[in-house]
Amino acid sequence: MERQAIIDLSAIANNIRHLREICAPARFMAVVKADAYGHGAVQVARTALAAGANWLGTAHVSEALALRAAGIEAPLLAWLHTPATDFTAAVEQEIDLGCSGWELDHIVAAARELQRPARVHLKIDTGLGRNGCSRSDWPALVAAAMDHQRQGLLRVVGVFSHLAVADEPHRHETDEQLERFREAVAVAEEAGAELEVRHIANTPATMSRPDSHFDMVRVGLGIYGLSPFADRTSAQLGLVPAMTLQTQMALCKDVPAGQGVSYGLNYATAAATTLGLVPLGYADGIPRVATGGPVRVNGTTYPVVGRIAMDQMVIDLGPDARAGFTEPGSGVHAGTALGATAELFGNGHDGGPLVEEWAAAAGTINYEIVTRISGRVPRSYIGGTL
Repeated sequence: MERQAIIDLSAIANNIRHLREICAPARFMAVVKADAYGHGAVQVARTALAAGANWLGTAHVSEALALRAAGIEAPLLAWLHTPATDFTAAVEQEIDLGCSGWELDHIVAAARELQRPARVHLKIDTGLGRNGCSRSDWPALVAAAMDHQRQGLLRVVGVFSHLAVADEPHRHETDEQLERFREAVAVAEEAGAELEVRHIANTPATMSRPDSHFDMVRVGLGIYGLSPFADRTSAQLGLVPAMTLQTQMALCKDVPAGQGVSYGLNYATAAATTLGLVPLGYADGIPRVATGGPVRVNGTTYPVVGRIAMDQMVIDLGPDARAGFTEPGSGVHAGTALGATAELFGNGHDGGPLVEEWAAAAGTINYEIVTRISGRVPRSYIGGTL
């Protein structure tokens, strides 16, 4: 074992079961975009469906097509497109398509080419200001979509939107977004749409706003066991983090006081000590700015010192550690950390570091830390049937 991200599929399954209890009777979409937030899209998708998820969600059609190629036949929605998106392949593979407006002509062209109706979820921008149809254009989009439905080119099966501040439950904007969403749904239904699913709730709304559940919730972060709230931990929410990132110590060496560490020499040892080399860096997805991030070795957690490099980072093991060799060729000391497991984050059950500590060190959010772990880090899976 050099570098690995260990994914606990049983944790993912249990998280989903817990979240399904919260959102019942609404249906449950497991969001597996971005390679399932770095956890492995195919493995997580299969686990999610076995745990009771009804739908899968991806951002890109290419992500959805990869799931179909892996033999996954569950309902799938993809919602973020460009003019280069392969709408024809999506319709052919029975992938539902989000539509904010401009995509409608492309979707209709694909349906006409294949001579089969596309399944469309119309997206309304209720206040996030990102993807989705503006409120002023919504009646026209609905009318155009329903005209195409009457021609047999598509079926409007859903209306959806996305919340901006559901992770801050006290914010009034969520109430405003939900009201705008209800109004948009009413416009679609009055135009004749027979909707299978109305959906707007993300992970934080699923957990804190039952009035946002409608017919289906879309849960991403929560299924991976991470908290979307700044003031509540995974454990407090009944969730278990699914990813453990670890490697082996690559080098331990004794250094004198005043030894500089890593590029820029922004850290210098205060006394004679032992430095430990952790072979993970920003090419593996560890943020370069995350000096101070925690690494647990032999039951003790040490902060990263000096700048994180492309392939490696350094921890100061302290004056009581031993480098590993008494003299050239003499062999490894019994007490050395060389070769020991170095855990950057995990489920926290043994008091080990959590992904949120790395997010704090990098000035970012837990979402970013797990999704950026690169393909250079092999994934291994425990606790489930793939």
